[in-house]
Amino acid sequence: MPLKIFYSRAPSLEQAQFTLSPPSWLQKKWVKNSLTILIFIGLFLLLRAFMQGDVMQGKAPVMKVQSLTGEVLDLQALTQQGQPVLVHIWATWCPICDLSKGGIESIAKDYAVINIATQSGSDAELLAFAQKNNMNPAIIVNDTTGMWMQTFGTKAVPADFIIAPNGEIAFVEIGLTSAWGLRLRLWWAQQ
Repeated sequence: MPLKIFYSRAPSLEQAQFTLSPPSWLQKKWVKNSLTILIFIGLFLLLRAFMQGDVMQGKAPVMKVQSLTGEVLDLQALTQQGQPVLVHIWATWCPICDLSKGGIESIAKDYAVINIATQSGSDAELLAFAQKNNMNPAIIVNDTTGMWMQTFGTKAVPADFIIAPNGEIAFVEIGLTSAWGLRLRLWWAQQ
């Protein structure tokens, strides 16, 4: 009996169909969702690390500034009263800062706050902004050059520095922070 050889013609490249699918363990929905969440958490942590890169730690700087109403705000004198102080750095042009201004005003009723508006125009413009937005101008400091932002080492606004009664920076928050989160940190800095 003669030997028969069968040749199978391979399909041309145009006729071939390639299907790339992820491994079976990756096709499960919970694995996909978990990986997506982990990636977002990682990106969030990297962004926070960048924003908090060179922020000041340790002893707070000597800070004696004049508010929009002419009052002298002395950070060291405020901390010596036995209460923590919130130093809030923000800007009128910052949409995220706009979300936190009501919370900062509320906190200022219970704690000492130095509200530093950085690179936000002249005193007159800032005073008009404060009045329009129901903000207390007696705690607002106009930092036209961004000097305090540089001193505290922050690259982004809003930036919150909670100074403990001993004059040490107890907490630093860069970006949007809730009022209750700041209140909790202020309470903790008092303990």
